[in-house]
Amino acid sequence: MAVLEILKFPHPILKRKTESVETVDGKIEQLIQDMTETMYHAQGIGLAACQIGVPKRVIVVDVSPLDPKHGLFALINPEIMDEEGEIEHEEGCLSVPECFEKIKRKEKVRVRGLSPEGKEVEIFGEGILAIALQHEIDHLNGILILDRISKLKRDLYVSRLKKERRKEKKE
Repeated sequence: MAVLEILKFPHPILKRKTESVETVDGKIEQLIQDMTETMYHAQGIGLAACQIGVPKRVIVVDVSPLDPKHGLFALINPEIMDEEGEIEHEEGCLSVPECFEKIKRKEKVRVRGLSPEGKEVEIFGEGILAIALQHEIDHLNGILILDRISKLKRDLYVSRLKKERRKEKKE
């Protein structure tokens, strides 16, 4: 297992739709292990493969720090089958540092995908689990939380990021 680098905005891979996994094999199992270790090291509750530079439809989620009844799981080729309700919650993102914004999401979702063993599974998420699933599936579709906030807030974040980078270059 390895802790890998998490790509940060504006890395171009974060804006691309990822590819479906055709075969669940040892490479995918290793990817899931590395993603899990990386997510825990970064103190996140979810991670998509594209965030570590692998453009595959794989996510890991562990919302147990916020909702102890839901532990770690991985999904391959996840897709939202049903959704209902609406919830607004402050979200952050490991690929968009220091950006915490209220995002509107569906309150409940039913997601279908493959387990790490290659078996079809369905996960019913509500509250923080539904939010995390939607957030990670957004990543697989090239969507960041910056795409879900107002243009003004997005422009302010990008401006602050550019200012910080200029400051870093001078040092």
